[in-house]
Amino acid sequence: MSHTTHHKKKLLARVGRLKGQMEAVERALEGERPCGEILQLLASIRGALNGLTGEVLDDHLHEHVLHAADDKARGEAVQEISEVLRTYIR
Repeated sequence: MSHTTHHKKKLLARVGRLKGQMEAVERALEGERPCGEILQLLASIRGALNGLTGEVLDDHLHEHVLHAADDKARGEAVQEISEVLRTYIR
């Protein structure tokens, strides 16, 4: 069973909050709110998304790298993280 399954309720709650934050941006744009206000909403979303990403990454490292079944599984998990980080950093 995956670590995301173990923490499914908590992770989905965070995703729900992100959806709410995105909807707030949409309402702000539709309501022609000041750009500073919209930028603040976007910064909040970025922080929330970074927090969610960090949580899933941390769980992944513990479950699939630290407690890997064998060296092959550990190597695959490290490769997966490496690919994700390359994409994330761009």
